[in-house]
This record gives sequence, structure tokens and C-alpha cells, in this order.
Amino acid sequence: MFYGFTPASRLMLGTAGYPSPALLRDAIAASGAGIITLSLRREGGEGAGFRDLLRASGCRLLPNTAGCHSAAEAITTARMARELLGTGWIKLEVIGHADSLQPDPFALLEAARVLCAEGFEVFPYMTEDLILGERLVEAGCRVLMPWGAPIGSGQGLRHAEALRAMRAHFPDVPLVIDAGIGAPSQAMRAMEMGFDAVLLNTAVARALDPVGMARAFGQAVEAGRLAHEAGLMPPRDMAVPSTPVLGMARLG
Repeated sequence: MFYGFTPASRLMLGTAGYPSPALLRDAIAASGAGIITLSLRREGGEGAGFRDLLRASGCRLLPNTAGCHSAAEAITTARMARELLGTGWIKLEVIGHADSLQPDPFALLEAARVLCAEGFEVFPYMTEDLILGERLVEAGCRVLMPWGAPIGSGQGLRHAEALRAMRAHFPDVPLVIDAGIGAPSQAMRAMEMGFDAVLLNTAVARALDPVGMARAFGQAVEAGRLAHEAGLMPPRDMAVPSTPVLGMARLG
């Protein structure tokens, strides 16, 4: 699904902000996630112990360039991540707006072109911009990660119709909803719309019970995908009786 790798689950989980390493470990296990992300900046602060904890989970590691505000900074961070973690996978983030953490489309594309040319397998964090998506695919990105809403906001799919249009526009490109998911129902909705995976962090890490919330998200993502594959009932303008009128008994 993602650069030739098919994860065990369509839930991707971030690893920042957990109350303790033990809760992080247990939340990853409860979620069933097959891919987990980590910030190189956190990796540098936590050291080998944190890295060993993540590797022991059995999940595929997806390092990210969180906190970068320029193409040059993101490129350098990606190169460091590849050297430190031994993977060409990189979740590419280049932040352009300090308040909304909206990605900078110009710097994102610039960095993606350089990294793809260097053999990285890039997962770009982006808005639901169709033209930007096309340019990123042309640059060599084989996955796109549009946001649902600003990072950590919990607003869910703020521009649902734009995301539907993006799904229709890129039928053969894996699309991952990344950021803004605050409830399992929101993750389920994304999967019902046909997205290939959901990446989230804060909604689990900051929950009163991170392990229970991780389990809830894992089940929601699975249920949403099953519903999409089974074929959802389309909405109708009028009521349609579930019991046929023909053949009903007449009184009097």
C-alpha cells in the first residue's frame, strides 16, 4: 500500500506527548497500528531507549520533519533521520503558518523534489490542494497526506467535501488523513469516505486513558474501512419503506 509495504492496520499512530513510555508502549499495542511516527527532535532528546521501545513494538517506523519551517531545514532533518534510523521513509512536514501549523506548499514541494531525487520515499503532509497534490506526485511522491484539520485541533474533517474531491481526483494514489482527528467517529468517517489510512497522535496521547482510546481508534478505523468496502447506503431525499407495500393484507 505504501511504497510496496502493506501494514497490518490502516491506523498510523504518533508517539509524542504520552504521559510515560509504558503508556506509549501499551497504547501502540492496543491500537494495532502497523506504522508509528517519530520526530527526530524527540529522538535526539530521548536517545536509544526511546528508539528501542518503538522498535520493540514491531511497527514500521516513519520518522518526520516536525518543527521544520524551511525546505533546507526539512531536507537536512530527513537526511539525519535516514542516517540515524536506517530508513528512506520520511513524513515530510514544512510548516508555513505558526498559528494553524498549515504546511508551506512551496517549501514542501521544493523539499519533496530534492528528497525524492535522493531516493527517499516521501509522505508529504499537505492541505487538500489538488494542484499541489499533482505536483507532489510528479515529483515522485507515491503517497499524499492531506490534513483533516490543523494539528492537535480535534476538529475532524473540517473540509469534508474538498477531501471527497481529492479522493476522487487521485483514485490510484494512497491518501492518508493526517492531523486534526479528535474522536474515533471522525476517523471512521474518513475511512468510510475511502481514504487509505488515518494518522493521529494528540487524541490518544492526551486522553484520560490513552490505551483505551488507542483501542477505540483501532476498531473505528477497521469498521470504517469495512463499511466502505461493503458499500455504504447513499442518502436519499425521501423516505423509502423497508417493508414492501405489495402483498400487504387489506382490512375491511
